[in-house]
Amino acid sequence: MNDPHYLMWAALAAGLVGLSKGGLPTVGMLSVPILSLFMSPVRAVVMLLPIYIISDMVGLWLYRKNFSAINLKILIPAGVAGVLVGWLTASMVSDTAVKLLIGLMGVGFVLNAWRQRKSQHAPVQARWDKGLLWGGLSGFSSFISHAGGPPFQVYLLPQKLPKAVFAGTSTLFFAVINLAKLGPYHQLRPYGIDEMMGAMVLIPFALIGTVLGAYLTRKIADDWFFKWVQIGLLAISLKLIAEVLQA
Repeated sequence: MNDPHYLMWAALAAGLVGLSKGGLPTVGMLSVPILSLFMSPVRAVVMLLPIYIISDMVGLWLYRKNFSAINLKILIPAGVAGVLVGWLTASMVSDTAVKLLIGLMGVGFVLNAWRQRKSQHAPVQARWDKGLLWGGLSGFSSFISHAGGPPFQVYLLPQKLPKAVFAGTSTLFFAVINLAKLGPYHQLRPYGIDEMMGAMVLIPFALIGTVLGAYLTRKIADDWFFKWVQIGLLAISLKLIAEVLQA
């Protein structure tokens, strides 16, 4: 924390977490790669979890009236189950394989959405089968590297929910998932004073980002909001694939 260069990038990572919790999906996924420039990815994931949880609390208040109850009923049990699977298989599952799978799914979804953009497709309804699949993958990938956004969006974007409902559903879902990760993370890598102090310093940047994210979400037109969500999903997915290829 005495290194201004590190503090600048760490503050950016925390701010991106806040922006994602304020309603701008996918940008928070950049936080782990940014901190991984200065520490091991595992330590970065552990240190960021308290920041995610604190930001979740603000996001829950901001979107307390905007969410899809039926989707949360489907996604939350599936997501928690995905966290459990991630915990039980942490020593057996390759981070590389998970990153590649998530990246390919994200790219495939966005390209298909853009291919069909001129077609007028009616919004799809919430479905238990798809929700359990994508919710479980979201919880699993979130446990691995806070990268649960792409599977969640693959499931929810075709429903064409109002942007506030989309953002609120995302915030509530990941708030539960992040709380579910707290115990397993501490069991796998007990929190030390360095991680806790590092998180405390970064919390103000995350809170500012959360409020700013909610403000921008309200100001951005619906059409542009979902275009930026898709662009963000594509960028993150390509980054995950690039990390695999460079490994």
